[in-house]
Amino acid sequence: MRLLIVLYLFTFNVFAIDKIHLTGSSTVAPLMTEIAKAYELKNDNIRIDVQTGGSTKGVVDTRKGRNEIGMASRAAKSSENDLIFHTLALDGIAIIVHKDNPTQNITKSELITIYTGKQKQWPHNSKDISIIHKAEGRSTQELFLAYLGLKNSQIKADIVIGDNEQAIKTLMNLPNGVGYVSIGTAEYHESIGTPIKRIQLEKITASTKNVKNASYPLSRKLSLVTKKDIPDHVKHFLDYSLSNEHEELIKGLYFVPLK
Repeated sequence: MRLLIVLYLFTFNVFAIDKIHLTGSSTVAPLMTEIAKAYELKNDNIRIDVQTGGSTKGVVDTRKGRNEIGMASRAAKSSENDLIFHTLALDGIAIIVHKDNPTQNITKSELITIYTGKQKQWPHNSKDISIIHKAEGRSTQELFLAYLGLKNSQIKADIVIGDNEQAIKTLMNLPNGVGYVSIGTAEYHESIGTPIKRIQLEKITASTKNVKNASYPLSRKLSLVTKKDIPDHVKHFLDYSLSNEHEELIKGLYFVPLK
């Protein structure tokens, strides 16, 4: 009987699986999905689940214990000092239009007049502008509004979407549309021929290069969020995620490594 118990405990320990659940930013999720895959290949006893839903969801889930790690495409707020924000990489927000739109540059004041409904048409063709806006709870939206100095209630959106991919798919079919997404997402889609394009903001190109040199005005941190005390297996994965090992992966997804 004692031998059976020992064998049972040995078998349980050998095949025990630790699970790590990540939720939050759709910008951070593709990067963490690739990091998780690489980590699982090196650690047979770990299973990692990555789900989106927006930065606010990631932070709230972490605080309420619904995940082990949250994902946020922003830095911490003053009200979030009960949590730890670990900077993973840097990114920016690109203003995007359809590739057939001849517009090359837009100013902050022009964005304000467009998104508040005061400018309703493009000057090059007198066609109505289709305004694409992010849903509440998305850090991309929060940073965009903070940059413009606007409240969400002031925005006159035609279409409200969730994640970056929804914005891209929507704009593909709107020759007179305008929206905003992660620079990383925009650069990737341009590289594979998706019919969208980034336009300059205040005559500065929305690029990873300009995020890195801090010349682009709409830049942000990409963060992993945890409680102050976390289990050893979560800390091990967190340390792996924040290591220099992923520099090429970060660059490959058009984000900016910290070093």
